[in-house]
Amino acid sequence: MTTMNHTIYKEFKKQVISHPDAQAVADSHRRLTYKQLDQLIDTIAMRMPANKPGRVGIIMDHGAEMIASMMAVLKRGGAYVPIEPSFPVDRIKFVMRECEVDFIITQNKWQGKAIGHTTMVVDPGYEIDRDAAATDISKEDGSAYVLYTSGSTGLPKGVMVSNANVCHYARAFQNEFHPGVGDRMLQFSVCSFDIFVEEVFTTLLSGAALIIPAEEIKSDIHRVMNFAEKEGVTIISGFPYLLLDMNKGARIPSSLRLLISGGDVLRARYVDHLLPQVEVYNTYGPSETTVCCSYQRINGLKPLADGTYPIGKPVLGSEVEILDDNLMPVSDNEVGEICILGDGVSQGYIGDRKVENEAFVILEDGRRLYRSGDLGYRQPDGTLCFLHRKDDQVMILGKRVETCEVQNVLCQCPEVESGVVKAGVDNAGLSFLTAYFVPKFARRFSLATLKRSMARFLPPYMIPEFFVSLQAIPLTVNGKVNTEALPKINKISNI
Repeated sequence: MTTMNHTIYKEFKKQVISHPDAQAVADSHRRLTYKQLDQLIDTIAMRMPANKPGRVGIIMDHGAEMIASMMAVLKRGGAYVPIEPSFPVDRIKFVMRECEVDFIITQNKWQGKAIGHTTMVVDPGYEIDRDAAATDISKEDGSAYVLYTSGSTGLPKGVMVSNANVCHYARAFQNEFHPGVGDRMLQFSVCSFDIFVEEVFTTLLSGAALIIPAEEIKSDIHRVMNFAEKEGVTIISGFPYLLLDMNKGARIPSSLRLLISGGDVLRARYVDHLLPQVEVYNTYGPSETTVCCSYQRINGLKPLADGTYPIGKPVLGSEVEILDDNLMPVSDNEVGEICILGDGVSQGYIGDRKVENEAFVILEDGRRLYRSGDLGYRQPDGTLCFLHRKDDQVMILGKRVETCEVQNVLCQCPEVESGVVKAGVDNAGLSFLTAYFVPKFARRFSLATLKRSMARFLPPYMIPEFFVSLQAIPLTVNGKVNTEALPKINKISNI
């Protein structure tokens, strides 16, 4: 059971008291101890345009000020809504409007992304007021953040996660990996994905240091590894594709003790050169259950027949069941839906999401269960194995994509008469998207213009890789799209 009165800020404050002079965060502009970071949090909290904020947008470059802004919102009892400045303006507007944010914390360079909202500007190097002292009014059952994922109804959906959920996950992470003073976590993930939550809060709630590279470093794996070596990084968490890049020959930091893969399936060929060098874990868990609900150490472990690794066993405070359509347990090695219970199950989706919130089920004994929509099975020793989705959701570069959301955007573009988006799988087992469409004005059609139209709402990873122009969308006798009649796309991966 969750211990009462545990909030993210209260757990952070324990580290401030215990290790005031230990390094908490370092970026390209400044390095702050736990005491200094706490003072920056208070400075921001005291200057916020709302004394008791509900939800607050965060549109900032990654750095100490972003972390302090999020913590300031949490300390004042609010929930932060993070979104990358690089995301399309229309998508940012949708997210901030649906969350009804009280204001947006941003930087001067990104104020144009927050038009129509009250803003608070916190630029790099924001000066600390050492006399600032904000009252902590955070609550365990209060929302901590809203993360947006691709939505099955054609629009992105926001997952509401509580302080209690995050504190649960920090305990689970500490129970397995034992981070502490002297550990240094690389902050590599985008803020709108829950690997970011793992990077930030398991670090700051354990006395470790968060190390944030400049944005221009992130695009080159060799520069990332050199940066990690220089900074003495001990823990890296990322998508399998980060591990794949490291596996191809990048120099692994001599200080690295732990490498965590999450967000997509981990294939043996992604890590075969890494396993002799560092401890590697495969993890599994939807955003709806707060980062991860299962861990699997893979060093010395034989991969499954399909070349992937198992997702392991439930983390501390979580339960994972393999159930049939009637939510009854299936036998060992029998395929069923992966369902999660325990302290990580979140508050559900924000807004009018009645259909999607049906994935959260209250059992007869009062426990809250999340139906993941993923299929898997349990081995006789209790080890869990992931197979694939039940629906049309896929993972693109480790990020969740609902094909119906992409299709919805495609069909709303003025260049398109009708269209459909389908997912395919290449020879390496990676998913990709293809857009089949009928142009509204064939003679004046421009693919570049269509892509720009889609990019107003979709981030780059959700733009289909292939576009196929048709005279008509093939239909069945029942009037549904005849997917078998669509031209087949065969993609050869260079992985």
